[in-house]
Amino acid sequence: MIKKNKWAWAWVPTLYFAQGLPYALVVTVSVIMYKKLGISNADIGLYTSFLYIPWVIKPLWSPFVDLKSTKRNWFLGMQLLASLALLAIGLTLPTNIFFITSLACFWMVAFASATNDIATDGYYMIGLTEDKQSFFVGMRSVFYKLANVTGQGLLVVLAGFLENYYGDNTKAWSYTMICAALLMLLLTLSNFFVTPKFESSKAIELEKPRGFWEVFTSFFNKPGMGMALAFILFFRLGESQLVKMASPFLLDPTSAGGLGYTTSEVGTIYGTIGVIFLTIGGILGGILISRQGLKKWMLPMLISLNAPNALYALLAITETTNVYAVTGTVIVEQFGYGFGIAGFMVYLIYLAEGNSKTSHYALATGFMALGMMLPGLISGFMQEWLGYDGFFIWVVIAALPAFVLLRFINYPADFGKAKA
Repeated sequence: MIKKNKWAWAWVPTLYFAQGLPYALVVTVSVIMYKKLGISNADIGLYTSFLYIPWVIKPLWSPFVDLKSTKRNWFLGMQLLASLALLAIGLTLPTNIFFITSLACFWMVAFASATNDIATDGYYMIGLTEDKQSFFVGMRSVFYKLANVTGQGLLVVLAGFLENYYGDNTKAWSYTMICAALLMLLLTLSNFFVTPKFESSKAIELEKPRGFWEVFTSFFNKPGMGMALAFILFFRLGESQLVKMASPFLLDPTSAGGLGYTTSEVGTIYGTIGVIFLTIGGILGGILISRQGLKKWMLPMLISLNAPNALYALLAITETTNVYAVTGTVIVEQFGYGFGIAGFMVYLIYLAEGNSKTSHYALATGFMALGMMLPGLISGFMQEWLGYDGFFIWVVIAALPAFVLLRFINYPADFGKAKA
């Protein structure tokens, strides 16, 4: 039997980087790519939000991940599938039907990524003890977000460089997506070598659920689950809309209410100083919860996640294009996300406690994805209706219900705290 926590410093970073990269490419980079390829904001908001659906409905097949094969086999297979689908996007962008074919391939990436999430999170809970789960939640959030920054930062910078070099946005993004596919393949190979085979243990086999429907009934019958699901749905109500329109806001010309930044500038801002503060925020969040428990830090973390919304509103209202003001806003956003999401992820781990951890965590994150998808569907229409200034004010207001619901959810005050 392989002991829990083995090689965690090696596999937690690589697994969660591989989890975050395809998500970033589907949810964020696709927005920037379609914007640069001439698709309207309304179509971008609508069609890219539908790409959330695999994350929303992933609980429907999560029991199969629990019941069949091992989590390790599942995440390695799905990471390979995502690599091939990204390669297909790069190869089909130069065609006349690029919008349809790329959306179809992004759907494949989304499905593979959602299934990879189920297996990776299940492996995390199997391979680590409770206190180590809390301790590493900051690191997993950091590397997950670093993958996001790599996607919307470094890869976007690369796309911007290639746009200028070739003078052809289609060719630039085609090569960029091929590079993304190769990076995903390298991560798959890395995870093959660094992840221990925890599930060879007989004890792990005994934790598997006895049947398909037992997974669902045992989750929804947990005490206080109705209020918990409402909190999950509303936790990121503001951020889910901001994340869809933040890049178009930076890229749109000032005549349209945007800031007029280039593709490379947007990539550089997200991929430089912001990375440092993201790392600090994520690691700090995990350490504080492991030392003092979840209860003390949940409210400060919720504030930290949503405070940057007001800064975006301020940029839009004042029409500030100053690079220091914009970079400062991104710094606060990245630190706030890293620090704030740590508490949320530990809360989801708490909801998944007991048998069928993998499937229950998938159910919880499925509701989280639904809370991201539904507001995202209307984000483009809301922005075009209200303008960027009115839209970001609305985003600030949309964050308020989560603060009300926080008062009504229950969890152990010391959950996640390291045992003496």
